Amino acid sequence: MDQLFAPWRMEWIEREDRNAGVDDCVFCELPERDDDREHLIVARSEHAFVMLNNFPYSPGHVMVIPYAHGGDLRELDDEVVLDHARLRARTIDALEAAFDPEGFNVGMNLGGDAAGGSIEDHLHTHVVPRWAGDTNFMPVLSDTRVIVEGIEATYDRLHEAFAAQDGATVDGGATAADSDRSEESGGDDSTTSAVRFELR
Repeated sequence: MDQLFAPWRMEWIEREDRNAGVDDCVFCELPERDDDREHLIVARSEHAFVMLNNFPYSPGHVMVIPYAHGGDLRELDDEVVLDHARLRARTIDALEAAFDPEGFNVGMNLGGDAAGGSIEDHLHTHVVPRWAGDTNFMPVLSDTRVIVEGIEATYDRLHEAFAAQDGATVDGGATAADSDRSEESGGDDSTTSAVRFELR
């Protein structure tokens, strides 16, 4: 049986400078900071948020992350589990609208390095859009991953797709329609704040 190796993933996981400027848990600290766009947080609900992966497998690769710190799915309250699941569904809707993928990989890496994850003490669900033939020879032959879109453009496309959903609010309570009118009249750029949902 042939084997293909991806050693650059371990270099990413074990790098010493990861999450520079974060004292403890990146998934706890970044949602507390002011600028969602700067920290790649594109949507929020009461108990979870959606953040772009800054080392994506494909354009639109995001993580849906509960605010509650912990690495054991079984320890989450039922309300958090339900909110997290509903935000995952909203995320798939937004990714379909923004990128029109042919499929998705959705899952958690529970158990740190042994499970392939880089952050084991704060669980998170990866949602990765996929297309037929979206893997190729570049990573194997030349240690190069091809990403066809900059992360800022991905953020804008996904933010717009989340904002277009029913019940979405941006900029502290404006609906997506209000945001559109503000932009048409020269208002502030609403993409500096994550789209918000009350998922009940």
